[in-house]
Amino acid sequence: MSPSDDSQGPADRPDRPERLGRADAGRVADLIAESVGDAPPGEVPARLCEVVVRLLPLSGASASLRSDGVPVPLCASGERAGRVAEIQATLGDGPCVHAAQTGAPVLVRDVTAEPEAARWPVYAQQAAAAGVRAVYALPLGSDSVCLGTLDLYRDTPGGLSGEELRTARLVAGVMTMALMALPHEEDDDGPPGGLSWLNGLTTGHDRIHQAVGMIMAQLGVGSDEALARLRGDAFARGRTVQEAAQDVITHRRRLNPDE
Repeated sequence: MSPSDDSQGPADRPDRPERLGRADAGRVADLIAESVGDAPPGEVPARLCEVVVRLLPLSGASASLRSDGVPVPLCASGERAGRVAEIQATLGDGPCVHAAQTGAPVLVRDVTAEPEAARWPVYAQQAAAAGVRAVYALPLGSDSVCLGTLDLYRDTPGGLSGEELRTARLVAGVMTMALMALPHEEDDDGPPGGLSWLNGLTTGHDRIHQAVGMIMAQLGVGSDEALARLRGDAFARGRTVQEAAQDVITHRRRLNPDE
């Protein structure tokens, strides 16, 4: 098993340096800078997901961009974190989605305990089945604009200490600056990797919008209901929302009014 696979628990990570505990912010910042200093813009978020798992008692981390209707998974530290990010995108529900909507952190000590288990029952069940028990979702952005979330996962229940939360916020701040520094339009004079890494994400999101439009036309429903139908179909068939959208636009799947 690869050392970067987040299915390993904290005690099983031989490459993990001694955690910083009450380390000062300067040392944390130095470690972050060392990890991302030579990275092109497109690689910075993924490297930050990896470094935050090294710094804190986590089993994984992912980041998602906020978008209309469907969060766009951006990167993940490993397979498990990527799977949980896709769960929230497919369901459109959970602590990470709530953090993006409100711009406030959502810190869940145990997804199987109340009140979270009742608030997000399907998400809680799916996340626990994937091996995640605690979730800490930190908004990326400013007080007025939320770009997305940095989502931290643990395979055992529990919270973050004040020092650990400050470290997580520092990583989220660096990730926010990296995202805001990226160009917003194609620019031949821009830095290599500045925008091309977003192409796949944009394509996937456009695919969802296209499928929603087709469902609206087929069923005569509004966009919110069409997206809910697409999500429901994805969940029922064990597909991600992007996979379900691809099935619709390639005519491999047609939703019926009574489904």
